Amino acid sequence: MQLRLEQVSRQEGSEAHLYPLDLYLEPGSLTVLLGATRAGKTSLLRLLAGLDVPSMGKILVDGQDVTGMPVRSRNVAMVYQQFINYPSLTVAQNIASPLKLSGRMDASAIAQRVRDVAQRLRIESFLDRYPAELSGGQQQRVALARALAKSASLMLLDEPLVNLDYKLREELRDEFSTLFASGGSTVVYATTEPAEALLLGGYTAVLDAGELLQYGPTADVFHRPKSIRIARAFSDPPINLVPAFAVPGGVKLGPGLTLNLGDALQRLPTLNGQLTLGIRAGALKLMNQSHQTHRLTVPAKVALAEVSGSDTYIHLETALGNLVVQRTGVHRLDLGELVTVGIDPGAVYLFDPQGAMVLAPDSGFHRTADADG
Repeated sequence: MQLRLEQVSRQEGSEAHLYPLDLYLEPGSLTVLLGATRAGKTSLLRLLAGLDVPSMGKILVDGQDVTGMPVRSRNVAMVYQQFINYPSLTVAQNIASPLKLSGRMDASAIAQRVRDVAQRLRIESFLDRYPAELSGGQQQRVALARALAKSASLMLLDEPLVNLDYKLREELRDEFSTLFASGGSTVVYATTEPAEALLLGGYTAVLDAGELLQYGPTADVFHRPKSIRIARAFSDPPINLVPAFAVPGGVKLGPGLTLNLGDALQRLPTLNGQLTLGIRAGALKLMNQSHQTHRLTVPAKVALAEVSGSDTYIHLETALGNLVVQRTGVHRLDLGELVTVGIDPGAVYLFDPQGAMVLAPDSGFHRTADADG
């Protein structure tokens, strides 16, 4: 199924939920809608499903204009944040319900489809139970199984893991890529979490305050964000941003703190004046954790060390401002402890005064004409 949006927008009264956007989804692809709350993700999903009608623009499926076509007339499956299952039906009956409604399969074929999908989601032992007898994670698997069993040409998932605990989220995330790849549907998956987008792969559309900022293969969008807005949206913890000033061969970050960028800046002959340097938390190094040589070291004091999942986030006070370092594993640091943070010139971004990315890690010049906001 080819899905194309042409200048689609959504406005209610004076409030714009989506500004005009163009988007083309490859048949059978996985697209992640990434953005904070109220970025426009759910509004876009509702338009794709046919639950809402765009204020402007057209939605085309295989070249046919389906703008305004109701959801019941579309081959769409949706999975929401909440566990939406029929409480009076068994798990097997829940999974089979869309197949029975379609009337296109006989009883034996439906039973086989239910068993196959339940096995893929590892809930085959629960087929005779009712949703109330299941855990939250098991109920969400039932909702996913019902959507997968439908074999819809378009599958829409609106933050389906947000209400699950950390362990269950990690478990289901690891399975999603395989589940979606084997289904044959075009999948659109909304999330606020950059790590989830990276894990799922495919394509990512970054949304912010109703604007589509960038769309492309997930790895490309992550490594080459076109603007500070996109880099912020695709970084968790937030990307470290430091005021910088272009000097011969590098950028000055503060008194006595100049980062030598060598050949990279030679490809930017017109670069001068005030810039913003960006570096992700995982790219900063504490000098006592690595023997890697860095071009610039900065004294720092530990303000906070917090453990989240399998990572430790170390908040530092430095002459450059507050920085966050991300380290894998559980690490103990004392408040007020003095450390040294190393900045690798091959790991930094540079943004011009308008916020457009002009330099990406190890990739040299990025044409500002390609940047967006």
